Amino acid sequence: AYLHHPWHAPALRHVIESSLRAFDQVGAPTTWVLSNHDVVRHTSRFGLTGAGPRTGDGLGPRDEQPNLELGLARARAATLLMLGLPGGVYLYQGEELGLPDHTLLPDEFRQDPTFHRTAGERVGRDGNRVPLPWKANQPSYGFSDAGKSWLPQPPIWGKHSRDIEQRNPDSTLNLYRNALSLRRALRLGDGSLAWWPEHDDEGLVCFVNGSTLVAMNMGEDPVKLPALPLLLGSAADALEGDRLRPNRTVWMRVGS
Repeated sequence: AYLHHPWHAPALRHVIESSLRAFDQVGAPTTWVLSNHDVVRHTSRFGLTGAGPRTGDGLGPRDEQPNLELGLARARAATLLMLGLPGGVYLYQGEELGLPDHTLLPDEFRQDPTFHRTAGERVGRDGNRVPLPWKANQPSYGFSDAGKSWLPQPPIWGKHSRDIEQRNPDSTLNLYRNALSLRRALRLGDGSLAWWPEHDDEGLVCFVNGSTLVAMNMGEDPVKLPALPLLLGSAADALEGDRLRPNRTVWMRVGS
């Protein structure tokens, strides 16, 4: 399923193709999602070296801790690719801020029945259900005027607060805003997908939707792209000249 795809270009191309084919057979639009309340947030998931926990479980202090810098770069890239696909897109609250899971949540705060039914053997999903940060300098990051939230927020969430991110033009929040606005203007949800035939790099996922080329580099080395006008990148440094950096996605204009 698209929700569980690994950071591996051939696997992602396969799940996109199979999803489009399955929905086309019943005349329905394909839908895409990267995070929900039952899985580890994709900012954390893409920062792991392994596959991560099963659906319905999360990451705890005794598990591998994600590389959050890598995870966020990949999460932004994966989101921009997803928003370039035809069909419908589901977003999970907080992903627009680039939030990771609270992987160090102390056991005494856990409320998920999974944790209690298994006597703590499985940590459950509390780590991806923590209340959102709104204001960096207020108690519970502005989520509640009661002074504390129903699950404690990790200190690293302060820099992801809405009031911080909305002032930063390069923030994940503004990437989502820009991408959603452009997706609507370009009518990408109503479009169709054609794989870009001029690129067969093993680590590249590259397709055309209408007049937009979408390219994501899931490999380890920069990949040369055609000389086309840049519409949007998952990071300000997505391109090195005409080369797409690893863990980055761009939208480029093709045709009129």
